[in-house]
Amino acid sequence: MTYLAVPIAAQNLDRARRQIKAALEAGAEILELRTDYLENLTIDSVKNLIAEAKNAAHQPLPIIVTCRDGKQGGARAYPEQLRNEILAEAVRAGCDFIDCEYDNFLSTELQEKIKAALADRSKTRLILSAHDFKSRFEDVNGLYQDILTVCPTAIPKLIYTANHINDCFEAFDLLRNTSGERIVFCMGAAGLVSRIIAKKLDSFVTFASINAEAATAPGQLTIEQLKGLYRCDSIDSDTELFGVIADPVGHSLSPAIHNACFDDKGMNKLYLPLLVEGGRTEFDEFLDNIILREWLSFKGFSVTIPHKQNALDFVKAKDGFIEPLAEKIGAVNTLVVGSGGKLSAYNTDYAAALDAITSTMGITRADLKDLPVAIIGAGGVSRAIVAGLTDAGAKIKIYNRTIKRGEKLAAEFSCDFAPLDDLPNVETKLLINCTSIGMYPNIEATPFPQAGLKKDMLVFDTVYNPAETLLLKQAKQAGAKTIDGLSMFINQALAQFKLFTNTDGNAKLMRKTICDCLSKG
Repeated sequence: MTYLAVPIAAQNLDRARRQIKAALEAGAEILELRTDYLENLTIDSVKNLIAEAKNAAHQPLPIIVTCRDGKQGGARAYPEQLRNEILAEAVRAGCDFIDCEYDNFLSTELQEKIKAALADRSKTRLILSAHDFKSRFEDVNGLYQDILTVCPTAIPKLIYTANHINDCFEAFDLLRNTSGERIVFCMGAAGLVSRIIAKKLDSFVTFASINAEAATAPGQLTIEQLKGLYRCDSIDSDTELFGVIADPVGHSLSPAIHNACFDDKGMNKLYLPLLVEGGRTEFDEFLDNIILREWLSFKGFSVTIPHKQNALDFVKAKDGFIEPLAEKIGAVNTLVVGSGGKLSAYNTDYAAALDAITSTMGITRADLKDLPVAIIGAGGVSRAIVAGLTDAGAKIKIYNRTIKRGEKLAAEFSCDFAPLDDLPNVETKLLINCTSIGMYPNIEATPFPQAGLKKDMLVFDTVYNPAETLLLKQAKQAGAKTIDGLSMFINQALAQFKLFTNTDGNAKLMRKTICDCLSKG
């Protein structure tokens, strides 16, 4: 079983009391009393803190007492002797666990003091912890064995910093290859995924803060995120994993919408943000790590900037299936992992755009033939939409600031090209913005002059934050029909959800989830 522990990291007893109340209301399963955060630390203040924690809970709730050494992340540089006395007194005060640094425990004096206190109260367990705030441990497996050799009844706690998501796999392997009570995960943005799937891999504890300001370690999630967005209460060893591969990834709304749909369908599936930094080499290493570990149960990925080309190249190298038009586009945004690690690659962007266009116009894809289309931009989104519309027979003209890039895209798909300066004079039935102009926070910007908007146009903006850009507002004022970026984003996500699960997602739920997320800022 994996417990959700919430650190109580307050400067004084009053603040600790409020934090304890908030943690209990949010669903904490263990309270970690970080006594090194207390001002003017004394044995009496710790005894009072433990009493507060015990009395606050309506039913017995396990308590960990920690007085972290400043060298291993402690908030205040309290003397070693005081920290040792605090841990011994915490045992006598009836806490369920004490967390002591393994390196410090090697001291004969401290070891004798702790063992003597534990001998008088057999119900209290010892956690022996090691932290590396810079990188991986030199030998995490050896360190795990060393801890159990020194104290076989201890719970090893091994926490290190992942400088890349590929650093996490060593932690996953350790959890896979051991049993019993142990705590293993990674710190930092690249290690975030290890905190979320700790329950799947049976780490004894994972930690979450009351709020972002109360975090006690890099990359620590809030209880709301872990229990709400990532549905940690429903995770178990059989949970199938999915995720979005991106850099950056923190802004992505994909985890919110896919997890909402998994929950809606009652599926034992979890969608993760996967920060894969670097280029082709790092991307390939990540997927190789995934395929090598079939027991992690990763079944599919959304892929976005900057890895769409890398994903295509990887699947080619592995002789996987590639959707024909995705190969023509030169990028994929969806990977499905089959048995034995067999990969299939798709691009749902173009289909999402075409579906949004045809449904708004009330036509079929066949009716797109010879439709005059003006596309602003020549990046990845533009490429997918150009490929889809070209395949449908539309007459496309691309407008782009960088002439060489625009000409290259136009030549590749046998389209017309014009420099951005010609845009105000465009005559078209369908205008599509594939740039980031107008995206939050620059919401007063628009890629197209208001005077050029006409009521017989359909105006499509692929920007989805805000949902109604200035371009779309002005298009509506001109009497034109509009398509917002949410429509395309949701359509591509629905197509991915279908590929991941072989069932239909909930479009209304996705839109509501996105709007709720955007409204929170």
